[in-house]
Amino acid sequence: MIAEDVLDLSVEELRNELKERQKALTNLRFQKALQQLENTDEITKTRRSIAQLKTLLREYELGRREARKK
Repeated sequence: MIAEDVLDLSVEELRNELKERQKALTNLRFQKALQQLENTDEITKTRRSIAQLKTLLREYELGRREARKK
């Protein structure tokens, strides 16, 4: 389920959030490779949130969901 705070964001804010989470995923993968990551579940959570953001953005593209203006 997508969090309510994400549903309130505009399309541009969603794109920015997606970029930030993709960078975070890259950093988590580097930490895992260097054996510095203590909680490997963070990778799964970040991947899931990226997928949810991509799905939401695609829904806006297809017109299944109306974008909220800020």
